[in-house]
Amino acid sequence: VQLQASGGGLVQPGGSLRLSCAASTLAFVDYNICWFRQAPGKEREGVSCFRRRGGSTHYADSVKGRFTMSRDNAENTVYLQMNNLKPDDTAAYYCAIGVKYLILSRKFDPMAYDYWGQGTLVTVSS
Repeated sequence: VQLQASGGGLVQPGGSLRLSCAASTLAFVDYNICWFRQAPGKEREGVSCFRRRGGSTHYADSVKGRFTMSRDNAENTVYLQMNNLKPDDTAAYYCAIGVKYLILSRKFDPMAYDYWGQGTLVTVSS
């Protein structure tokens, strides 16, 4: 399984970016999908995750109301629309797929995901 993340770049505070993640084989609709990010010197953190069981999407408190995760099942692509970006959003962003049953409390646990994209860098700066 290969995941290809793209869409990162340099944006000013308050700006927007849309990240994309395309899967080569697995169908996103059948698995747990998550966007993570990792800033320099910090641990990887879950940003937005879709949990297959229950069909719900969850957001980290730090991005609620600003980020939206969506999917195009026909294109087997997942998106992360990021609005009102802040300097604290600066990080490498990764998409990941989890193929096993995922309990709700582990939705943002990187260890619960099996396949990872290579990351795309988002820099928010004036």
